[in-house]
Amino acid sequence: MTDFMQVVTAIDNEEAAVRLAHGITDARLAAAVQIVGPIRSLYWWRGELVDAREWQLVMKTTSDRLSELEAYIKENHSYETPGIEAMEISWGSREYLDWITAETRTGASS
Repeated sequence: MTDFMQVVTAIDNEEAAVRLAHGITDARLAAAVQIVGPIRSLYWWRGELVDAREWQLVMKTTSDRLSELEAYIKENHSYETPGIEAMEISWGSREYLDWITAETRTGASS
C-alpha cells in the first residue's frame, strides 16, 4: 500500500515559489502544488528574530517520492536551510489518492 504525504515548505518570493512548484510538478515529484501567499512568518535564524513575507508551497505526493522531493527542494531552494515538513495523509477519497499515485508514478525512475 502506498502512503500519501502532504509536504510543506516556504520561500521568500512569488516568482521563486512558481519556479519551484513548476520544477516539482514537471519532475512528477508531486501530483499537485498549491502556492499560498503571501504569508507572514516569524522565526529565529542565527540568534535573530526574523519577520518575513513568504509564499508557502503545499505538495501532495507519495512516500516513495519523498526522498527525491526533499533533494529537489534542497537543491533548488534559495534558503540555506529550507523548512521541509511532511505529514501523512491519513484519509482521502479513493479517487483522489489514486490520482496522486498515478501522477507521481508517471515519469518516475522506478
